[in-house]
Amino acid sequence: MGAGIIGVGRYVPEKVLTNFDLEKMMDTSDEWIRTRTGIEERRIAPDDIDTSHMAYFAAERALQDAGMEAKDIDLILVATVTPDRPFPSVACMLQERLGAVNAAALDISAACAGFMYGMVTAAQFIDTGAYKYILVVGADKLSKITDWTDRNTAVLFGDGAGAVVMGPVSPGRGILSFELGADGTGGKHLYKDEYIVMNGREVFKFAVRQMGESSVRVLEKAGLTKDDVDFLIPHQANIRIVEAARQRLELPEEKISTTIRRYGNTSAASIPISLVEELEAGKIHDDDLIIMVGFGGGLTWGAIALRWGR
Repeated sequence: MGAGIIGVGRYVPEKVLTNFDLEKMMDTSDEWIRTRTGIEERRIAPDDIDTSHMAYFAAERALQDAGMEAKDIDLILVATVTPDRPFPSVACMLQERLGAVNAAALDISAACAGFMYGMVTAAQFIDTGAYKYILVVGADKLSKITDWTDRNTAVLFGDGAGAVVMGPVSPGRGILSFELGADGTGGKHLYKDEYIVMNGREVFKFAVRQMGESSVRVLEKAGLTKDDVDFLIPHQANIRIVEAARQRLELPEEKISTTIRRYGNTSAASIPISLVEELEAGKIHDDDLIIMVGFGGGLTWGAIALRWGR
């Protein structure tokens, strides 16, 4: 039995910040944002909701979906670059809130690729038999590290969380192959000083190349081809990057997730949020081949080929 997903959950804040709202805050326009990013609106968490709270809301739903209790979890992995504080980790705060008394807990810092890193890490523990059930969460409150006077970055980001419970699944299902990677020489192009700093041109070039190449490589590792892909869930950073990944796999538009329009770039949360949205929309079915692929600051990247189902 391989390692796969047995429960999912997501959380997005109630407050919607539209492009028209941003027009009143800075020198930008709805047309400028939509044509360059594909984003129409994003969610913003209030001051009393931090990353750990969003992680908790998503995790509770994932546990309910899996039909499990918190005490059944052996390990909690939280991918985030916006922890409530340097320590304790968001994972430890989540462990306490959930009452996951039997779980070890740690955070993973790989920016927008963090959820891919988390899932792959969890799979190793499950495959070796060290742990049986692992909670993997991607959660970020990017609004607190965004410079709301910089139209080049402020229009991109939103807040949210997504979570999965991973464990043993039926033979032939679960993670079939993966790729993780990093290029520290590109760290200068995307980092946090007081706020997020990004060289958009360089990050765009990296993302377009890496998302497509990684997706193709995980297919090759699994002994599969583009024709086998049923659905693509890419990191939601920019609609042009998402579209480039779709074209690389030669997929029709109905086989790719584009939640960026409603949520913007939610960093480590974007892939699990998209997964839940597409499941709820009935676009993913048992035994479908799913490609999940992301990139982020570091620079980092990760991709997974997964056969859906428990």
